[in-house]
Amino acid sequence: MNAKNQSLFQYTENSPAGVPLAERCRPQHLPEVSGHQDIIGPESSLSKLLESGHLSSIIFWGPPGVGKTTIARLLAKEVNYIFHSISAVSSGVKQVKEIIAEARQQLDFYGKKTALFIDEIHRFNKAQQDALLHAVENGTLVLIGATTENPSFEVNSPLLSRCQVIKLDELSADDLKKIVSNAIENDILLKKQKLNIEDFDTLIRFGGGDARRTLNLLEAAFHLADKSAKEIKINNDLLKHAASQNLTYYDKKGEYHYDTISAFIKSVRGSDPDAAVYWLAVMLAGGEDPLFVARRLIILASEDIGNAEPYALSLANAGFEAVHNIGMPEARIILAQVTTYLASVPKSNAAYLAVDEALAEVRENKNLNIPLHLRNAPTKLMKEIGYGEDYKYPHSFPGHFVRQQYLPDELQGRQFYKPADIGREAKLKTYLEHLWKNKESK
Repeated sequence: MNAKNQSLFQYTENSPAGVPLAERCRPQHLPEVSGHQDIIGPESSLSKLLESGHLSSIIFWGPPGVGKTTIARLLAKEVNYIFHSISAVSSGVKQVKEIIAEARQQLDFYGKKTALFIDEIHRFNKAQQDALLHAVENGTLVLIGATTENPSFEVNSPLLSRCQVIKLDELSADDLKKIVSNAIENDILLKKQKLNIEDFDTLIRFGGGDARRTLNLLEAAFHLADKSAKEIKINNDLLKHAASQNLTYYDKKGEYHYDTISAFIKSVRGSDPDAAVYWLAVMLAGGEDPLFVARRLIILASEDIGNAEPYALSLANAGFEAVHNIGMPEARIILAQVTTYLASVPKSNAAYLAVDEALAEVRENKNLNIPLHLRNAPTKLMKEIGYGEDYKYPHSFPGHFVRQQYLPDELQGRQFYKPADIGREAKLKTYLEHLWKNKESK
């Protein structure tokens, strides 16, 4: 098969059929990987670096199932580095120090370089990350981290500054279809049957951009299908049946956590504290990082509650700090308090809509002139040409308010923020309408 047409998880003839389909179909060489050609393709800077026989420390940031682990392994293979792989969930400082000591011996005695791959590196605490820093800094080993979280949140700045952060986007539908087609054609088990996927779109949708999950769902549907027929048909009903079985557990490594966090957020947004605390329990029981949940609650407090209950943001932020300081298992109580409160208060997305509408306006009409009376006038010349002239200081007027122009001339009357008629925001709406009554809007 032409490497250009091979999938993210390429079939290997010696792989036993007893392991999951996604494992049986991992690529063995970098050119076999589907997608991410701007990052690992022949014209990429990373590819040119490999040509020199050198590999620098990298953190891959992206959603589950896009090939972070596979690419890391193949990068080390390309430059003939010794490869160690650990998970931040189950590994500690002791194991890291043992790998560093072995890497130093390999480098000193045999001239062999080592690459250490750490899955979910954002789950390492400061002490664990500090144990890596000196080894990365002095070249004892090359670090390749993988994370589904923005590394700037959880990776220490000194370590992060010594790594190149590479963002891997979701695979496209075409990439996923190619992966599935190649698995059907080449997998040791699937190729023995005549397999017809009648509803590719459903398979791709249930896979959610995750190649591993898509392949595992295909395998589950295959096992549920009637094998006595000459042609095995993977249709919509079969895929739904497979998905319902496949998604009943929570994978703490992140394969299915996006679905669960989605259900959690939508339950809070929908003002159902019972459903919200249930999905919280699912995540915590599955070993989800409590800080991952706490961060989502901060975003939700602003996006979905906003000024209908401004205290929600303060509580969510305080909850994050408390979870960070306390840790599990007590952090579950803090998360439950924040979750149930946020689910129980009035909701408004007016602030979220306002900034997005304003950003759209800025993108469409850039560099509109700032009214002269609003401009800063630090020099005599600026004052002479009218900067700051005629500005009215609101605190010098009754009620600490005076009507004057604040938007550019072209946007006079434009309303971005439209307060909701609920919670505390309803009072803001009444107050603003009183201040700006008879104001033309558009």
